Amino acid sequence: MDFGYYNMDCIEGMKQFPDKFFDLAIVDPPYGIKEGGNKNKTRGKLAISKDYKSFAGNDLKPPEPEYFKELFRVSKNQIIWGANHFISLIPYDSHCWIVWNKKNGNTDFADCELAWTSFNTAVRLFEYRWNGMLQENMKEKEFRIHPTQKPVALYSWILKTYAKEGDIILDTHVGSASSLIACHNARHKYVGFELDPHYYEVSKKRLDAEIAQYSIFDYLKQ
Repeated sequence: MDFGYYNMDCIEGMKQFPDKFFDLAIVDPPYGIKEGGNKNKTRGKLAISKDYKSFAGNDLKPPEPEYFKELFRVSKNQIIWGANHFISLIPYDSHCWIVWNKKNGNTDFADCELAWTSFNTAVRLFEYRWNGMLQENMKEKEFRIHPTQKPVALYSWILKTYAKEGDIILDTHVGSASSLIACHNARHKYVGFELDPHYYEVSKKRLDAEIAQYSIFDYLKQ
């Protein structure tokens, strides 16, 4: 399997790679808290949220143990969003968690999101507003296409903080393609998987558009 983005089951995809092929896996799997996307608009108070098409599995349960077995087999290091919801499925302790302060304001969404990491460093905090139509960088506002979409800036910070030049990155649940856009911008090779056909198509269009725009900027710099 080549580097790139695939519409397929991530467990079957990971089985095609040898042990420790990926330097870093940055993943945002289902949390099992039933946040499928179709109740978003009822929850925002400071900024209006919108509904999204439900995605595969509807966030009814976290990944099966086989997912984590394959994830740890194919990657040297891991950053796993939402691990506080299914920590019993992760076989290793960690004192290095990432805390993303979303600066949500007056909503019933969580103030922060947490990511478990395999790194032997301290807890790190990243602050970036992500509240409906209100975003930290309103001049370069991101169009939101997925109910659990995270900003490109978050993934860019993760890569800058935890990845080294030349690292190969894995994302098993691509969703909106924010992670892959950040990888492309930082010139990391990557493999991404998305099971839901609808979200694969819309995120692939977003990724392709960003790559095309980035390529034009590269050409103009020459």
